[in-house]
Amino acid sequence: MGKREEHAMTSLGGHAVVTGASSGIGAAIAARLLRGGWQVTGLSRTDPGNPSPNYAHRAADLLDPSQLAVAVQGLRPTAIVHAAGLMRGGTLGALDAEAGRTLWRLHVDAAFLLADALVPAMADGGRVVLIGSRTAAGAAGRSQYAAGKAALVAMARSWALELAPRGITVNVVAPAATDTPMLRDPARRGTPTRLPPIGRYIDPEEVAALTAFLLGPEAGAITGQQIVICGGSSL
Repeated sequence: MGKREEHAMTSLGGHAVVTGASSGIGAAIAARLLRGGWQVTGLSRTDPGNPSPNYAHRAADLLDPSQLAVAVQGLRPTAIVHAAGLMRGGTLGALDAEAGRTLWRLHVDAAFLLADALVPAMADGGRVVLIGSRTAAGAAGRSQYAAGKAALVAMARSWALELAPRGITVNVVAPAATDTPMLRDPARRGTPTRLPPIGRYIDPEEVAALTAFLLGPEAGAITGQQIVICGGSSL
């Protein structure tokens, strides 16, 4: 086994910082990692009350850079998963500028702040996964949301190039409409979501399973990629 593969092996059952761990995709990822022997630090405004002794919660509003900076102090994870998110839509002529700024701050700025604070001290062979969206390719009525999710792809590819010599991988997992509380958020009214061609929404556990694989030792050569879980939506 080569040196880089040895580094990657240390990330299995390591310590992951997961944003948005209180519900939806973030909660599913945290649960999956805990079952796999990981230690998980969840960052969210609400404490999910996870009973696992390997789970620790740090309260933070990710829209507030000062709160985020305090929440990550002293952490040296082997993996970062930025799963926190929300969806707002609007057509031209009716766009909400403040909503657009909120989407960008949560999806993009928070990712920058997390990585800038944690990756420099991350051990070689670490992992970064950003939860994006199939909508990054564009969707009518969702331009503000799509813009931020598309930015994650360029961000991941840039970081992947920068971090490759250290064996740290950076990838985006981009699901289509996923069966989470966010899907039923009243604020989404006016932006209807259609079922993927498979006839059902994506299961958060499916997103969690792919994320867990990308954090593991077998994914050491996968970096700078956007992997779409679309249920046939992109065919």
